Amino acid sequence: MTSHLIGLIGSGIGPSLSPALHEREADLHGLRYLYRIIDIGAPEPGAQAAPAPAPGADADSVGDLLRWARRLGFTGLNITHPCKQTVIPHLDDLSPDAATLGAVNTVTFDGGRLIGHNTDWTGFALSFVRGLPHAATDRVVQLGAGGAGAAVAHALLTLGTGRLTIADAQPERAEGLAAELERRFGPGRAGTVPLGALGAELAGADGLVHATPTGMAAHPGLPLPADHLHPGLWVADIVYRPLETALLRSAREIGCRTLDGGGMVVHQAAHAFRLFTGIEPDAGRMLAHLADLVAV
Repeated sequence: MTSHLIGLIGSGIGPSLSPALHEREADLHGLRYLYRIIDIGAPEPGAQAAPAPAPGADADSVGDLLRWARRLGFTGLNITHPCKQTVIPHLDDLSPDAATLGAVNTVTFDGGRLIGHNTDWTGFALSFVRGLPHAATDRVVQLGAGGAGAAVAHALLTLGTGRLTIADAQPERAEGLAAELERRFGPGRAGTVPLGALGAELAGADGLVHATPTGMAAHPGLPLPADHLHPGLWVADIVYRPLETALLRSAREIGCRTLDGGGMVVHQAAHAFRLFTGIEPDAGRMLAHLADLVAV
């Protein structure tokens, strides 16, 4: 029987449900499939810990972790914050999507070559279409311009967003992403706004997408003042643990339509599962797996 050893590299990922999500689906396909966490941040109580050298590593040491995983016989890796961009120089090739986005969330080992893929943007696109049908997208504000933000922004413009305005704690990162999006999708499709002007920008927006780690179990809290929200907004969060973040709870309380990060994580995981195994997973069943897992 073919076996698969998969890892997830990132920081503060002890609470991740990816191991159980992948392993449950693999069991139903009769696969031997072990999914391990490689947390480069502080260890989380009860987390599946990886052997050294993960403890004390950082985003810049991701190349060492890739070489280590290859020597230990891993089938592939998922990559999350803060390594989705720093991993790229250590790869042999990129899929067209990963090359376009400049961000990688999945690495496959192909005959010893490390190939980077991006399944985030398709994951978000599928989740958005199913979770917020007919949502207005003339003007959308996105908070976060990192690796996940690049994927989400690409998805939004691919789906027809008229104007995407990006805010980030690192203004130069937002400016770089907006410039790249305009090169890809055309002038006027993307721009930036300082964090201090976010409230005024949201006042005239149709929707808000949150694409930073704030709200995760390891990074609790609101990513922006609650009084920036208004009932005319829809609000989407890419955080999925917890499914109801402080942002989504605040948005629901004032009557906003909301979309949690569960759909994105399931659809990107299903795509990664297919890349790792060559087997088509049941995404609907994986959504049910997630619902069970978050209820525990």
